[in-house]
Amino acid sequence: MPIQLSRRGFLGASAGAGLIALHPFSARAATNQAHLRIMETTDLHVHVFPYDYYADKPRDTVGLSRAASIVGDIRAEATNSMLVDNGDFLQGNPMGDYIAYERGMKEGDSHPVITAMNALGYDAATVGNHEFNYGLDFLMKSAAGAKFPIVLANVAKNAAGNIRDDETLFKPYALLDREITDGAGNKHMIKVGIIGFTPPQIMNWDRRHLEGNVVARDIVASAEAYVPEMKEAGADIIIALSHSGIGSADAADGMENASVPLAGIDGVDAVMTGHSHLVFPSPTYKDYAAVDVEKGTIHGKPAAMGGFWGSHLGVIDLMLEQEGGEWRVVTSASEARPISKRNEDRSITALVGDDENVLNSVRKDHEETLAYVRRAVGKTDAPLHSYFALVADDPSVQIVSIAQKWYVEEMLKGSEYAGLPILSAAAPFKAGGRGGPEYYTDVAAGDVAIKNVADLYLYPNTARAVLVSGQQVKDWLERSAGIFNQITPGGGDQVLLNRSFPSYNFDVIDGVEYQIDLSQPSKFDPKGNLLDASANRIVNLTYQGQPLDMDQQFVIATNNYRASGGGSFPGAKGDTIILEAPDTNRDVIVRYIVEQGTISPSADANWRFAPMPGTSVLFDTGPKAAGYADSVSGMEITPAGEGPDGFARFKIAL
Repeated sequence: MPIQLSRRGFLGASAGAGLIALHPFSARAATNQAHLRIMETTDLHVHVFPYDYYADKPRDTVGLSRAASIVGDIRAEATNSMLVDNGDFLQGNPMGDYIAYERGMKEGDSHPVITAMNALGYDAATVGNHEFNYGLDFLMKSAAGAKFPIVLANVAKNAAGNIRDDETLFKPYALLDREITDGAGNKHMIKVGIIGFTPPQIMNWDRRHLEGNVVARDIVASAEAYVPEMKEAGADIIIALSHSGIGSADAADGMENASVPLAGIDGVDAVMTGHSHLVFPSPTYKDYAAVDVEKGTIHGKPAAMGGFWGSHLGVIDLMLEQEGGEWRVVTSASEARPISKRNEDRSITALVGDDENVLNSVRKDHEETLAYVRRAVGKTDAPLHSYFALVADDPSVQIVSIAQKWYVEEMLKGSEYAGLPILSAAAPFKAGGRGGPEYYTDVAAGDVAIKNVADLYLYPNTARAVLVSGQQVKDWLERSAGIFNQITPGGGDQVLLNRSFPSYNFDVIDGVEYQIDLSQPSKFDPKGNLLDASANRIVNLTYQGQPLDMDQQFVIATNNYRASGGGSFPGAKGDTIILEAPDTNRDVIVRYIVEQGTISPSADANWRFAPMPGTSVLFDTGPKAAGYADSVSGMEITPAGEGPDGFARFKIAL
């Protein structure tokens, strides 16, 4: 029996909220015209509750429960509607890790995010790249609980000569028989085709799970193979669920962000996009070829991208018209509706509440996840603190660098870059400054809980790697060294830090050894602009005990912010990226700790200040730093009274 598409499902959620106005397409639809609204979530990454498990506190900017609370209203605006998900739902926060690593999935179990999606009444979904992170067995057991079809056209169990002969991991597409109501109230049957795609880069990103088990096809080639088949099978309209970003308009084999050429394929009527954690329509894409952000179209086809973690609902409105027994799209509209807004003072205002049905469906899983993040996932044999991260090699920065290097080495195996030396760049995020005298990482030796990782890495950056020369390594360090004031040799008690230089731009590079000569002027200003091309603060720079070869190639493990130009670092302007990894740096650290069991983050003193006899500087840090001053290797650090605004002052003999 066909499922009826009308104002179904969730009108009760909006009862009492007042009369909801119909969308103009529904209001003016004529006989043989029907308004069909397609709603999209994408990149949920297991964010069902509006909660930040790393920080262990509620968060108004995330959560399927929040997005779900407006589904009823959005449905009520349209005569006919459908709800789809565009992938990356199984992994991405501690709830996902808890289910995968702790509780596991047995036959017949329901994954919490699938449970929530079932409660909300999804019509279909596709598979994102992160669905493969825990292995194929976990993915298939999780997907089995879905009460809606999951489709994926470009991942197969075998590589047949012809794409249409592949035995795909999931059904490549679904043909959904739906009953829609036209403007005159008449009922019609329509067959909606849903086809899904994921980046073929999964074969690199999750090689250990996928190599020898599946093959990934090109997105555009897969669409060109299956879309005609869908039309032959009677699809009236075809919606592409593209877990792939909006990128170049020119198709190239193996594109990661292929949504633009995908939209250009004849037979595709609308494209739901994702993967990039951005919003469409939005000014972000105003200069992209074949993209019209005002109309919300790509190659003239309606498209939407609904942010990430439940931050938005992507909405595409189709005005359909029946002619000669066939339905076609005559006009469209696209938008992305947010669940919160950021105010001028950077505060957040929630625009919606929660859907209690969704919350209740996974409340037990949420409570179990809270217990999980609050208990140890590993141990550290040294304290992880950042009190002296700006003046000496530091354990809190060291562990980030170690984890990044470990991860990038694994990701580059089998690539053309596999044999190159890998360095790692990391900066202290919590190091006082405007955050105040308590704004420091401070994790005691012993147990490390997942929520402690938020202390180590504040931001949801994703891992990246760049390819640089030895000269760019040196200039990267020169840029970092701009945090220090120029110090007069022989002078006493000079202020060390340039207060206008943020700590998150003080990158330490592990894998090389170097000294910083504070007597020299800075080569760059605090914004990364060149000040003095002849300046030379980085001295005695070596790799494996030998002077660094300025022409040698190195890979530097870092994050998307830095690799894409954040902080204006030489060698990191967006054009040297060789790895755009799918995982956040936080997740990398958690995985590393879980795999190691006990971590040894003791700083290896690979950098230090060049000696300046008879010279001393003053450094302000948190009052709790006094308990760690004696542990800083190779430095004479003594208390020097109180600093301003509650900071403690220390004297460092150079």
